[in-house]
Amino acid sequence: MNQRIRALLQKELIEVARHKSSLLPIVLVGVYCLLLPFVLTIVLPRVTGDRLGEDPDFVNVAARSVGMYPHLSADGRVQTFFFQQFLLVFLVVPVSVAMSAAAHAVVGEKEARTMEPLLATPLTTAELLVAKVLGALLPAVIVSAPGLLLYLGSIAMFAEPGVFATMITWRTAAAIGLLGPGLSLIGLQLTVLVSSRVQDEDTARQLAILGLLPFGGLVAAGFTGRFWVSAVGLALAGVALVGVWLLLLGLSVAVFDRDRILTRWR
Repeated sequence: MNQRIRALLQKELIEVARHKSSLLPIVLVGVYCLLLPFVLTIVLPRVTGDRLGEDPDFVNVAARSVGMYPHLSADGRVQTFFFQQFLLVFLVVPVSVAMSAAAHAVVGEKEARTMEPLLATPLTTAELLVAKVLGALLPAVIVSAPGLLLYLGSIAMFAEPGVFATMITWRTAAAIGLLGPGLSLIGLQLTVLVSSRVQDEDTARQLAILGLLPFGGLVAAGFTGRFWVSAVGLALAGVALVGVWLLLLGLSVAVFDRDRILTRWR
């Protein structure tokens, strides 16, 4: 990372630190995504007395997806299935909230009349856009990381014996280290791209979220048990998503019209 990107990224993070309330939606969504799987898999079965392993639909779905863990109880296999699926949700949803910061990247700066000084600096367009994406991504990562550790720690404490071990695998590493960052970069880059072409933040957020709908559909399909991706599949998907992000970055640079933003923005 060169010095100009670091300087602009530092500016973005200082702005976030000055407006800590902007992180509240990420925290709230993270807490919701953290609590939901435990309520569904542990709290409700204990309150109602209906064990997950006694539901034939849950058992069949888990068998198709996590049947490679024969040492687990029926309850443990169902819990493993849900915890693996909610891990993907936990990685993606907070970043979708961070799109608010990314939507501010260009259109918000222009409305506040702070974009012109940036464009007058030696910053290249690519450096400007990379810094804007990272400025939205890093706060989301910083806020979500403790929640992820708490998620795994809670599985160790409350889940059936052996379930925690199934989470400490290459599949989890691929989801956290490659798939999550890849999806995040694409979502935020789409938001920045749209932000540079529209004239209000709400439009930028709404149009960018449309680009993430296919990924949301894939996550939803995973809950049916008919769509289960291995560790290698997640890793390859993550690498492919990083490649797509680089293509989007190139497209963003190509359509970023500095003269239009400076002189013809209404």
